[in-house]
Amino acid sequence: MTSKSRKILVVDDEPDLQILMLQRFRQQVKSRDYEFLFAEDGREALSVLKETPEVSLVLSDINMPGMDGLTMLSELQALKMHSIKTVMVSAYGDMENIRTAMNRGAYDFVTKPIDFGDLRTTIEKTISEIERIEKSEEMEMQLNAMNTDLDMAARIQQQILKKEFPAFPDDSRIDIFAHMIAAKHVGGDFYDFFKIGEDKLAFFIGDVAGKGMPAAIYMAVCDTMLKSIGSEVHNPAVCLSKVNLMLIPISDIATFVTVFYGVLDLKTGEFSYCNGGHNLPFLIRKDGSVTELENVGGLLLGKFGFAGYESQTVTLNPGDSIITFTDGVTEAENEEKEQYEEEHLAALLAKCADKPVAGIIKTMFLEVMKFSGAEPQSDDITALGVRYQGE
Repeated sequence: MTSKSRKILVVDDEPDLQILMLQRFRQQVKSRDYEFLFAEDGREALSVLKETPEVSLVLSDINMPGMDGLTMLSELQALKMHSIKTVMVSAYGDMENIRTAMNRGAYDFVTKPIDFGDLRTTIEKTISEIERIEKSEEMEMQLNAMNTDLDMAARIQQQILKKEFPAFPDDSRIDIFAHMIAAKHVGGDFYDFFKIGEDKLAFFIGDVAGKGMPAAIYMAVCDTMLKSIGSEVHNPAVCLSKVNLMLIPISDIATFVTVFYGVLDLKTGEFSYCNGGHNLPFLIRKDGSVTELENVGGLLLGKFGFAGYESQTVTLNPGDSIITFTDGVTEAENEEKEQYEEEHLAALLAKCADKPVAGIIKTMFLEVMKFSGAEPQSDDITALGVRYQGE
Protein backbone atom coordinates (compact mmCIF):
# COMPACT_ATOMS: atom_id res chain seq x y z
CA MET A 1 0.00 0.00 0.00
CA THR A 2 1.43 3.36 -1.02
CA SER A 3 1.04 6.63 0.84
CA LYS A 4 -0.58 8.32 -2.21
CA SER A 5 -1.81 7.44 -5.68
CA ARG A 6 1.18 6.72 -7.93
CA LYS A 7 1.05 7.50 -11.62
CA ILE A 8 2.88 4.77 -13.55
CA LEU A 9 3.67 5.23 -17.24
CA VAL A 10 3.80 1.96 -19.25
CA VAL A 11 5.72 2.33 -22.52
CA ASP A 12 5.17 -0.59 -24.93
CA ASP A 13 3.86 -1.00 -28.45
CA GLU A 14 1.90 -4.17 -27.60
CA PRO A 15 -1.78 -3.43 -26.78
CA ASP A 16 -2.09 -6.75 -24.96
CA LEU A 17 0.34 -5.53 -22.28
CA GLN A 18 -1.87 -2.54 -21.49
CA ILE A 19 -4.83 -4.89 -20.94
CA LEU A 20 -2.74 -7.24 -18.81
CA MET A 21 -1.44 -4.41 -16.62
CA LEU A 22 -4.96 -3.16 -15.90
CA GLN A 23 -6.15 -6.71 -15.20
CA ARG A 24 -3.26 -7.82 -12.98
CA PHE A 25 -3.26 -4.58 -10.97
CA ARG A 26 -7.02 -3.96 -10.94
CA GLN A 27 -7.12 -4.03 -7.13
CA GLN A 28 -4.44 -1.32 -6.89
CA VAL A 29 -6.24 0.72 -9.57
CA LYS A 30 -9.56 0.31 -7.77
CA SER A 31 -8.08 1.41 -4.45
CA ARG A 32 -6.37 4.33 -6.24
CA ASP A 33 -2.91 3.18 -5.19
CA TYR A 34 -1.82 3.07 -8.84
CA GLU A 35 -2.94 5.02 -11.87
CA PHE A 36 -1.62 3.72 -15.19
CA LEU A 37 -0.83 5.85 -18.23
CA PHE A 38 0.28 4.37 -21.55
CA ALA A 39 2.54 5.29 -24.47
CA GLU A 40 3.53 3.25 -27.51
CA ASP A 41 7.13 4.46 -27.89
CA GLY A 42 9.76 6.65 -26.27
CA ARG A 43 8.76 9.84 -28.07
CA GLU A 44 5.15 9.57 -26.95
CA ALA A 45 6.36 8.71 -23.44
CA LEU A 46 8.42 11.92 -23.25
CA SER A 47 5.38 13.92 -24.31
CA VAL A 48 3.27 12.29 -21.59
CA LEU A 49 5.95 12.99 -18.97
CA LYS A 50 6.10 16.67 -19.90
CA GLU A 51 2.30 16.97 -19.66
CA THR A 52 2.05 14.85 -16.47
CA PRO A 53 4.94 15.72 -14.12
CA GLU A 54 3.34 13.66 -11.32
CA VAL A 55 4.57 10.45 -13.01
CA SER A 56 7.27 8.97 -10.80
CA LEU A 57 7.69 5.47 -12.29
CA VAL A 58 8.15 4.42 -15.92
CA LEU A 59 7.88 0.78 -17.03
CA SER A 60 9.33 0.59 -20.52
CA ASP A 61 10.16 -2.00 -23.14
CA ILE A 62 13.61 -1.67 -24.69
CA ASN A 63 12.81 -2.69 -28.27
CA MET A 64 10.07 -0.53 -29.80
CA PRO A 65 9.47 1.07 -33.19
CA GLY A 66 9.99 4.82 -33.31
CA MET A 67 12.08 5.82 -30.29
CA ASP A 68 13.31 2.75 -28.42
CA GLY A 69 13.72 2.48 -24.66
CA LEU A 70 17.47 3.08 -24.61
CA THR A 71 17.12 6.34 -26.56
CA MET A 72 14.29 7.40 -24.25
CA LEU A 73 16.62 6.88 -21.25
CA SER A 74 19.21 9.13 -22.85
CA GLU A 75 16.57 11.80 -23.42
CA LEU A 76 15.44 11.56 -19.79
CA GLN A 77 19.02 12.14 -18.70
CA ALA A 78 19.37 15.11 -21.02
CA LEU A 79 16.12 16.62 -19.69
CA LYS A 80 17.38 16.06 -16.13
CA MET A 81 14.30 14.09 -15.11
CA HIS A 82 16.27 12.47 -12.32
CA SER A 83 13.25 12.09 -10.03
CA ILE A 84 11.70 9.51 -12.34
CA LYS A 85 12.61 5.88 -11.73
CA THR A 86 12.63 3.65 -14.82
CA VAL A 87 12.17 -0.12 -14.88
CA MET A 88 13.13 -1.66 -18.23
CA VAL A 89 11.62 -4.76 -19.84
CA SER A 90 13.90 -6.89 -21.99
CA ALA A 91 14.11 -10.36 -23.47
CA TYR A 92 15.72 -12.89 -21.16
CA GLY A 93 19.45 -13.08 -21.76
CA ASP A 94 19.73 -9.69 -23.50
CA MET A 95 22.39 -8.60 -21.02
CA GLU A 96 24.07 -6.12 -23.36
CA ASN A 97 20.94 -3.96 -23.65
CA ILE A 98 20.20 -4.36 -19.95
CA ARG A 99 23.72 -3.22 -19.08
CA THR A 100 23.36 -0.22 -21.42
CA ALA A 101 20.00 0.64 -19.84
CA MET A 102 21.48 0.57 -16.33
CA ASN A 103 24.37 2.76 -17.46
CA ARG A 104 21.83 5.26 -18.80
CA GLY A 105 20.02 5.56 -15.49
CA ALA A 106 17.52 2.69 -15.37
CA TYR A 107 16.68 1.76 -11.78
CA ASP A 108 15.83 -1.93 -12.36
CA PHE A 109 14.69 -4.41 -15.02
CA VAL A 110 12.36 -7.35 -15.57
CA THR A 111 12.57 -9.95 -18.31
CA LYS A 112 10.14 -11.28 -20.90
CA PRO A 113 7.94 -13.18 -20.69
CA ILE A 114 6.83 -11.02 -17.77
CA ASP A 115 6.31 -12.75 -14.44
CA PHE A 116 3.65 -10.50 -12.92
CA GLY A 117 4.49 -11.62 -9.41
CA ASP A 118 8.07 -10.51 -9.97
CA LEU A 119 6.82 -7.31 -11.64
CA ARG A 120 4.58 -6.50 -8.67
CA THR A 121 7.54 -6.93 -6.31
CA THR A 122 9.75 -4.76 -8.52
CA ILE A 123 7.15 -1.99 -8.73
CA GLU A 124 6.60 -2.03 -4.95
CA LYS A 125 10.35 -1.93 -4.32
CA THR A 126 10.81 0.94 -6.78
CA ILE A 127 7.95 2.96 -5.29
CA SER A 128 9.39 2.42 -1.81
CA GLU A 129 12.67 3.89 -3.06
CA ILE A 130 10.80 6.82 -4.67
CA GLU A 131 9.02 7.52 -1.37
CA ARG A 132 12.33 7.35 0.51
CA ILE A 133 13.86 9.88 -1.88
CA GLU A 134 10.81 12.16 -1.69
CA LYS A 135 10.91 12.07 2.09
CA SER A 136 14.63 12.83 2.06
CA GLU A 137 14.09 15.76 -0.32
CA GLU A 138 11.25 17.08 1.85
CA MET A 139 13.43 16.88 4.95
CA GLU A 140 16.24 18.64 3.09
CA MET A 141 13.85 21.43 2.07
CA GLN A 142 12.67 21.78 5.66
CA LEU A 143 16.25 21.83 6.87
CA ASN A 144 17.20 24.48 4.32
CA ALA A 145 14.20 26.59 5.34
CA MET A 146 15.13 26.17 9.00
CA ASN A 147 18.74 27.15 8.31
CA THR A 148 17.51 30.22 6.44
CA ASP A 149 15.38 31.18 9.45
CA LEU A 150 18.30 30.54 11.81
CA ASP A 151 20.64 32.66 9.69
CA MET A 152 18.13 35.49 9.77
CA ALA A 153 17.68 35.06 13.54
CA ALA A 154 21.45 35.14 14.00
CA ARG A 155 21.67 38.41 12.05
CA ILE A 156 18.86 39.89 14.14
CA GLN A 157 20.57 38.77 17.33
CA GLN A 158 23.83 40.35 16.23
CA GLN A 159 21.94 43.59 15.67
CA ILE A 160 20.59 43.39 19.22
CA LEU A 161 24.04 42.76 20.67
CA LYS A 162 26.14 45.89 20.39
CA LYS A 163 29.38 45.26 18.57
CA GLU A 164 30.58 48.70 17.53
CA PHE A 165 33.56 49.66 19.67
CA PRO A 166 34.57 52.06 21.06
CA ALA A 167 30.96 52.34 22.19
CA PHE A 168 31.24 55.94 23.44
CA PRO A 169 34.15 57.49 21.54
CA ASP A 170 33.38 60.97 22.89
CA ASP A 171 33.43 59.89 26.54
CA SER A 172 36.96 59.15 27.74
CA ARG A 173 35.74 58.23 31.23
CA ILE A 174 34.92 54.66 30.23
CA ASP A 175 36.44 51.85 28.20
CA ILE A 176 33.98 49.07 27.33
CA PHE A 177 34.15 45.94 25.21
CA ALA A 178 32.01 42.80 24.81
CA HIS A 179 31.92 39.67 22.68
CA MET A 180 29.83 36.51 22.29
CA ILE A 181 30.37 33.20 20.49
CA ALA A 182 27.11 31.23 20.25
CA ALA A 183 27.17 27.45 20.58
CA LYS A 184 24.55 27.25 17.80
CA HIS A 185 23.35 29.63 15.09
CA VAL A 186 21.75 31.72 17.79
CA GLY A 187 22.26 31.70 21.52
CA GLY A 188 20.68 32.55 24.85
CA ASP A 189 23.52 34.70 26.18
CA PHE A 190 23.20 38.46 25.89
CA TYR A 191 24.72 41.71 27.03
CA ASP A 192 23.93 45.38 26.64
CA PHE A 193 24.83 48.82 27.94
CA PHE A 194 23.39 52.31 27.71
CA LYS A 195 23.83 55.78 29.16
CA ILE A 196 21.44 57.17 31.79
CA GLY A 197 21.73 60.88 31.27
CA GLU A 198 25.28 62.13 30.75
CA ASP A 199 26.99 60.72 33.83
CA LYS A 200 25.75 57.17 34.42
CA LEU A 201 26.40 53.95 32.55
CA ALA A 202 24.10 50.94 32.95
CA PHE A 203 25.28 47.57 31.71
CA PHE A 204 24.19 43.97 32.12
CA ILE A 205 24.96 40.43 31.02
CA GLY A 206 22.54 37.50 31.01
CA ASP A 207 22.24 33.80 30.28
CA VAL A 208 18.93 32.21 29.27
CA ALA A 209 18.45 28.52 30.09
CA GLY A 210 18.82 26.48 26.92
CA LYS A 211 20.16 27.26 23.47
CA GLY A 212 18.91 27.78 19.95
CA MET A 213 15.82 29.64 18.72
CA PRO A 214 13.65 29.47 21.91
CA ALA A 215 16.51 30.82 24.03
CA ALA A 216 17.22 33.55 21.46
CA ILE A 217 13.61 34.74 21.50
CA TYR A 218 13.54 34.80 25.32
CA MET A 219 16.90 36.58 25.29
CA ALA A 220 15.51 39.34 23.06
CA VAL A 221 12.55 39.80 25.42
CA CYS A 222 14.84 39.99 28.46
CA ASP A 223 17.16 42.49 26.79
CA THR A 224 14.25 44.73 25.82
CA MET A 225 12.73 44.63 29.32
CA LEU A 226 16.02 45.38 31.08
CA LYS A 227 16.73 48.38 28.87
CA SER A 228 13.18 49.68 29.12
CA ILE A 229 12.92 49.35 32.91
CA GLY A 230 16.56 50.33 33.48
CA SER A 231 16.13 53.61 31.65
CA GLU A 232 13.37 54.57 34.12
CA VAL A 233 14.52 52.83 37.33
CA HIS A 234 18.12 53.55 38.28
CA ASN A 235 18.33 51.18 41.25
CA PRO A 236 19.65 47.79 40.00
CA ALA A 237 17.69 45.76 42.58
CA VAL A 238 14.41 47.47 41.78
CA CYS A 239 15.06 47.01 38.06
CA LEU A 240 15.62 43.25 38.40
CA SER A 241 12.59 42.91 40.70
CA LYS A 242 10.31 44.51 38.12
CA VAL A 243 11.76 42.52 35.20
CA ASN A 244 11.43 39.28 37.19
CA LEU A 245 7.70 39.86 37.73
CA MET A 246 7.22 40.70 34.05
CA LEU A 247 9.02 37.54 32.92
CA ILE A 248 7.14 35.05 35.11
CA PRO A 249 3.88 35.00 33.07
CA ILE A 250 5.75 34.32 29.81
CA SER A 251 8.16 31.69 31.17
CA ASP A 252 7.48 27.98 30.84
CA ILE A 253 8.64 25.30 33.25
CA ALA A 254 12.17 25.10 31.81
CA THR A 255 12.73 28.76 31.00
CA PHE A 256 14.56 31.25 33.18
CA VAL A 257 17.42 33.71 32.96
CA THR A 258 20.33 34.77 35.15
CA VAL A 259 21.36 38.43 35.02
CA PHE A 260 24.09 40.63 36.46
CA TYR A 261 23.08 44.29 36.30
CA GLY A 262 25.14 47.33 37.30
CA VAL A 263 25.07 51.13 37.16
CA LEU A 264 28.34 53.10 37.21
CA ASP A 265 28.44 56.77 38.16
CA LEU A 266 30.99 58.26 35.76
CA LYS A 267 31.59 61.31 37.94
CA THR A 268 32.26 59.56 41.26
CA GLY A 269 33.16 55.96 40.33
CA GLU A 270 30.36 54.66 42.53
CA PHE A 271 29.21 51.32 41.16
CA SER A 272 25.86 49.88 42.25
CA TYR A 273 24.97 46.38 41.19
CA CYS A 274 22.53 43.51 41.68
CA ASN A 275 23.09 39.86 40.81
CA GLY A 276 20.16 37.70 39.73
CA GLY A 277 21.66 34.24 40.08
CA HIS A 278 24.47 34.95 37.63
CA ASN A 279 28.20 34.26 37.72
CA LEU A 280 29.89 36.84 39.94
CA PRO A 281 32.04 39.32 37.99
CA PHE A 282 35.67 40.04 38.82
CA LEU A 283 36.93 43.42 39.93
CA ILE A 284 40.41 44.22 38.61
CA ARG A 285 42.06 47.05 40.48
CA LYS A 286 44.58 49.29 38.76
CA ASP A 287 47.40 47.65 40.74
CA GLY A 288 46.55 44.27 39.12
CA SER A 289 44.77 42.68 42.10
CA VAL A 290 41.74 40.56 41.15
CA THR A 291 38.79 39.91 43.46
CA GLU A 292 35.29 38.56 43.02
CA LEU A 293 32.47 41.00 43.72
CA GLU A 294 30.41 40.34 46.83
CA ASN A 295 27.42 38.13 46.06
CA VAL A 296 24.34 40.22 46.70
CA GLY A 297 21.15 40.33 44.73
CA GLY A 298 18.74 37.43 44.54
CA LEU A 299 17.54 34.41 42.61
CA LEU A 300 17.40 33.88 38.89
CA LEU A 301 14.66 35.72 36.99
CA GLY A 302 11.43 34.40 35.50
CA LYS A 303 10.55 31.78 38.14
CA PHE A 304 9.77 33.05 41.60
CA GLY A 305 7.47 35.94 42.41
CA PHE A 306 8.73 36.05 45.98
CA ALA A 307 12.37 36.50 44.94
CA GLY A 308 13.88 39.47 46.73
CA TYR A 309 16.68 41.53 45.18
CA GLU A 310 19.25 43.72 46.91
CA SER A 311 21.87 46.12 45.63
CA GLN A 312 25.46 46.54 46.69
CA THR A 313 27.79 49.47 46.06
CA VAL A 314 31.53 49.52 45.54
CA THR A 315 33.71 52.48 44.56
CA LEU A 316 35.85 52.17 41.47
CA ASN A 317 39.04 54.19 41.20
CA PRO A 318 40.36 55.38 37.85
CA GLY A 319 41.90 52.36 36.08
CA ASP A 320 39.69 49.78 37.84
CA SER A 321 37.72 47.30 35.69
CA ILE A 322 34.66 45.08 36.04
CA ILE A 323 34.79 41.84 33.99
CA THR A 324 31.47 40.03 33.60
CA PHE A 325 31.00 36.68 31.85
CA THR A 326 28.63 33.72 31.45
CA ASP A 327 29.16 30.15 32.57
CA GLY A 328 30.19 29.24 29.03
CA VAL A 329 33.60 30.65 30.04
CA THR A 330 34.14 28.91 33.37
CA GLU A 331 32.37 25.67 32.42
CA ALA A 332 34.19 25.22 29.11
CA GLU A 333 35.58 21.68 29.03
CA ASN A 334 38.73 20.20 27.57
CA GLU A 335 39.06 16.70 26.13
CA GLU A 336 39.57 15.29 29.64
CA LYS A 337 36.20 16.84 30.68
CA GLU A 338 37.97 19.26 33.01
CA GLN A 339 36.35 22.70 33.34
CA TYR A 340 38.12 26.03 32.96
CA GLU A 341 36.71 27.26 36.30
CA GLU A 342 36.93 30.60 38.11
CA GLU A 343 40.46 29.99 39.45
CA HIS A 344 41.90 29.79 35.93
CA LEU A 345 40.01 32.91 34.92
CA ALA A 346 41.13 34.94 37.96
CA ALA A 347 44.77 33.99 37.33
CA LEU A 348 44.46 34.95 33.67
CA LEU A 349 42.90 38.33 34.52
CA ALA A 350 45.75 39.08 36.90
CA LYS A 351 48.26 38.43 34.10
CA CYS A 352 46.59 40.73 31.60
CA ALA A 353 45.24 43.37 33.99
CA ASP A 354 47.25 46.15 32.36
CA LYS A 355 45.75 45.55 28.91
CA PRO A 356 42.87 47.60 27.51
CA VAL A 357 39.48 46.02 28.19
CA ALA A 358 39.27 44.72 24.60
CA GLY A 359 42.64 43.04 25.07
CA ILE A 360 41.50 41.41 28.31
CA ILE A 361 38.28 40.03 26.75
CA LYS A 362 40.04 38.80 23.61
CA THR A 363 42.76 37.14 25.69
CA MET A 364 40.06 35.45 27.76
CA PHE A 365 38.38 34.01 24.66
CA LEU A 366 41.69 32.86 23.23
CA GLU A 367 42.68 31.08 26.43
CA VAL A 368 39.29 29.36 26.73
CA MET A 369 39.55 28.14 23.13
CA LYS A 370 43.08 26.86 23.72
CA PHE A 371 41.93 25.12 26.89
CA SER A 372 38.99 23.42 25.11
CA GLY A 373 41.15 22.23 22.21
CA ALA A 374 39.17 19.90 19.95
CA GLU A 375 36.32 19.51 22.44
CA PRO A 376 33.08 20.82 20.85
CA GLN A 377 31.66 24.03 22.30
CA SER A 378 28.63 23.06 24.38
CA ASP A 379 27.46 26.48 25.57
CA ASP A 380 27.45 30.12 24.51
CA ILE A 381 30.58 32.00 25.56
CA THR A 382 30.06 35.66 26.43
CA ALA A 383 32.00 38.36 28.28
CA LEU A 384 31.62 42.09 28.86
CA GLY A 385 34.22 44.34 30.48
CA VAL A 386 34.03 47.95 31.68
CA ARG A 387 36.96 50.07 32.85
CA TYR A 388 36.40 53.31 34.76
CA GLN A 389 38.90 55.88 33.51
CA GLY A 390 37.85 58.76 35.76
CA GLU A 391 37.22 62.39 34.87
